[in-house]
Amino acid sequence: MTVATNRTKADGCRDNETDIAAPHTIDAFHHGGFYLVQPEGKGHRAGLDAMLLAALVPDEAVGRLADLGAGAGAAGFAVASRIPDLLVTLFERSAQMAECANRSMILPQNRHLASRISVLQADVALGGRARLAAGLADSLYDHVIMNPPFNDSTDRTTPDDLKAEAHAMTEHMFSQWIRTACAIARPGGQLSLIARPHSLAEIISACDRRFGGLQVTPVHPRPGQNAIRILLTGIKASRARLALCPPLFVHDGTERAFSARVDDLSNGRASLKR
Repeated sequence: MTVATNRTKADGCRDNETDIAAPHTIDAFHHGGFYLVQPEGKGHRAGLDAMLLAALVPDEAVGRLADLGAGAGAAGFAVASRIPDLLVTLFERSAQMAECANRSMILPQNRHLASRISVLQADVALGGRARLAAGLADSLYDHVIMNPPFNDSTDRTTPDDLKAEAHAMTEHMFSQWIRTACAIARPGGQLSLIARPHSLAEIISACDRRFGGLQVTPVHPRPGQNAIRILLTGIKASRARLALCPPLFVHDGTERAFSARVDDLSNGRASLKR
């Protein structure tokens, strides 16, 4: 799913393997509320998925938020742009994508956000002492958001290594990521994630005895079509039951434009209230 952006080409993010400046673009989101540095022509480019994930964080949120597998930082920046009382930490394994996030922080257009956003290069699948050493501290965050890789190993692969890393699902991935989310979340902290519908059973299993009160929103392209994403939230240590929420439709009927609801969510004018 894609979201319209204003784009400017620029000299780029450094590729740590070659130490050569790679081309990148500077893209506007939230109608200029924030800007992202992203690799041009390679890697995962932020779109509607990241904006819907950010919309799961309630408007009244305060404290600290961790964005796991943040990529260039789209979801974390979107939350910071909408909610002024949150401190946001972006965790990203790829050195190149973390560098892009760091470059985004020093853009003049993001000066109003930079003091509330930090970037750590870390593998969120780590456990135990390795996780702590990577900077993923216990019980620190009031909100944890994630947009994990969602392609199965049987899906068509891409020759773009950076994109493949962002999209390729590994075995037990949700269990590892949700384990980390639980470890770093404070009691009562909220988990928010976006995934494909076929991963729902694995996600619910991974949340067992970690996050309760799960609320699942199916995302459909249009009325009458199957869901292509699920949005899920949960509360650490909650014993509340799972709830299936009303569906969200990206488009109204045959129109190509976003529905009014999705347009508000994707541009930071609203949160997906429960």
